Amino acid sequence: MPGKLEVITGCMFAGKTEELLRRVERARIAKKKVLLCKPSLDTRYSEVEVVTHYGRSLPCLRLPAEVTLGELMRLAAGELEGADVVAFDEAHFFGPGFPELCEALVGQGKRVIVAGLDLNFRGEPFGPMPVLLALADEVTKLQAVCVVCGKPATRTQRLVDGKPAKGGPEILIGGLESYEARCRDCFVPPI
Repeated sequence: MPGKLEVITGCMFAGKTEELLRRVERARIAKKKVLLCKPSLDTRYSEVEVVTHYGRSLPCLRLPAEVTLGELMRLAAGELEGADVVAFDEAHFFGPGFPELCEALVGQGKRVIVAGLDLNFRGEPFGPMPVLLALADEVTKLQAVCVVCGKPATRTQRLVDGKPAKGGPEILIGGLESYEARCRDCFVPPI
């Protein structure tokens, strides 16, 4: 059976993890073996589960940002070989070698599902996502609702003391306390 790379993307609060978990559940209903993973950097809600902002969760394997195929095989302790589907949440936190790992899994005939932010808080392409989007067999780009005007949101606004951030590191783990979904018009790029 040929492999496939599916990428789910969009801004924060667009439902990427919800969609990832929906696809994982459907695969399990279809009697497919699924390996669900996330980067060890993501500790917001749980260290051992992929969790949506609304509390839906499934157990997962935590991986280092620079994970390789050999390391995934070692960490998955036999689960990878039997997996029909390998799903990754928060893919933007993985390193530049992550697309190569995904392509290797697809080459083994696996359905690979990846969810991650396409843009960082500056409105720039984020981590390995541009390469994954280019390699994908299927792309689903989700939108949130702009908290300022109610239009479809495609940007993630970082907040500091309730106001748009002027700068800062690319990676800052957070949720509603640190980020908002905004449309292009309401998004305030950092200076």
